[in-house]
Amino acid sequence: MISFFRKIRQKLHSQNRFTQYLVYAMGEILLVTIGILKDFQIISRNEGRKRFFHFNFPKKIRIWIIVLFSFFGCDTQNREYIDPKELTISDIHAAYQSGKFNSQELVQAYLDRIGEMDKDINSISMINPNALVLAKALDEEFQQTKTLRPLHGIPLIVKDNINTKGLPTTAGSLALQDFYPEEDAFIINKLVAAGAIVIAKSNMAEWAFSPMHSESSTVGITRNPYNLDHVPAGSSGGTGASIASNFGTIGLGTDTGNSIRGPSSHNALVGFRTTLGLVSREGIVPLFLRNDVVGPMCRTVEDAVKVLEVIAGYDPKDSLTLYSEGKIPSNYIQYLDKEGLTGARIGVLRNLVDDNPDDEVYALFEKALSDMEEQGAEIIENVEIADFEKLSEDQWCPTFRMDLVDFFKTYVKRDTLHSLEDIIRIGTKSGFSRSSMEYMATNSLREGNPAIPCGDAYTDIRRMAFREAIEKKMDELQLDALVYPSWNNKPARIAFFEEEYKGDNNQIISPHTGQPAFTVPMGFTSENLPAGIQFLGRMFDEGVLIKLSYSYEQATKHRKSPN
Repeated sequence: MISFFRKIRQKLHSQNRFTQYLVYAMGEILLVTIGILKDFQIISRNEGRKRFFHFNFPKKIRIWIIVLFSFFGCDTQNREYIDPKELTISDIHAAYQSGKFNSQELVQAYLDRIGEMDKDINSISMINPNALVLAKALDEEFQQTKTLRPLHGIPLIVKDNINTKGLPTTAGSLALQDFYPEEDAFIINKLVAAGAIVIAKSNMAEWAFSPMHSESSTVGITRNPYNLDHVPAGSSGGTGASIASNFGTIGLGTDTGNSIRGPSSHNALVGFRTTLGLVSREGIVPLFLRNDVVGPMCRTVEDAVKVLEVIAGYDPKDSLTLYSEGKIPSNYIQYLDKEGLTGARIGVLRNLVDDNPDDEVYALFEKALSDMEEQGAEIIENVEIADFEKLSEDQWCPTFRMDLVDFFKTYVKRDTLHSLEDIIRIGTKSGFSRSSMEYMATNSLREGNPAIPCGDAYTDIRRMAFREAIEKKMDELQLDALVYPSWNNKPARIAFFEEEYKGDNNQIISPHTGQPAFTVPMGFTSENLPAGIQFLGRMFDEGVLIKLSYSYEQATKHRKSPN
């Protein structure tokens, strides 16, 4: 009897909370009825009297104990409300190990939260209908093995330009609105193998065209959860807004020039743009593949590091990852050092900091420098890179046309979808996307020096020269990192996203040089709008950036939930 009710309990764990309570209530009614009838039979047989409402209390108590134990067992606390707000991977794994809740209940809590809150934010493009099934399998595995994988049962939100088997990968476009990849992208495979649960896909700027805002033809406009009148930035604004709103534990974004760090800064998140070549881009709808990276967007440095630890490494389908061989440490967790700023030398790129900043953002940045000094860092002011303006010019090569053709040929495989002209023919609901498509149709080379080949970060002469100048100055001054605000200005209002697009420092260095750049929350301006500070490091020096950003985060604790 006990095992029977336990099977029922396991089935109920995969249902929503209303169904669970309804079944429990029905069970209690049935129990009382059985008890009444049983008592009646006993009384009639033994005493010859028909006292229908007499209760045999010892027997009733025993029945209650058996049924309650079989339903709840050692999991009585599972019936408690789960508040997923600001939960970290460590928090969740501790709860799994203690039996406080399981992954099915956590996934349901996130789904409930999305259902209650995303109607105003519009960050989610697709819920994974199999999320609870995946969670159930992981719960059963843990019950059998008593071992948690690195990301066991951790709900993941994936930007809608990353291939996920069984879910549409649309890049926010009409052309791909019914494209279901045959296989997961390389990094999704690695995350799922580590135990992550893809709970949802997130909205994005169509084709990743816009760093300013996140508007798609499939879902529409995503709003900043800290202030709904403002943008979450682009193009990974859906991931930024959803992770900030606690709709999942960890998120993935892509970054051509801004799109991990911008939305992370605008949504009080940690965002890692890693060294080009450290993480595979296979299975990702490209913008400019020569600049594209994919990386974590999380609420804490520690969680971002745990994601990075899973996704970093060589992929034979992305030749750029060959450059990472021999440059990845045994683990990245070792760099989570609260004292990481002690003795660090931090250089300030004043040419970016002082470029027409918003007064409040500027004040937050100056406070961040002071905070780092208090933690034992030495701040080196006014770092000047030789020929910075000249080297930073004419770095972009709009390779969207050729990169898109390769993606269609490799993954989409449709007779009606081969080229940029095909997506122009199919159309868009966004005026911004339409104008971007028209630009891409007529431009594919450098505007200033079209004769110079557009190569990757390891072969392009202009990119290499820019990086060498920066790292030479860092070596000369013995700097651990360079810092500047991720954006010099506040998030723009949605109604004026183009006019108020100002101060985007993300575009200027790392997309071209290939260097890693991490953004971390540095506080809030008026109107409850977040701002971020960015740490720029040497190639494959993620360990140093982890130490610095983690130490700063732990000392300041600027992150807060919007809702």
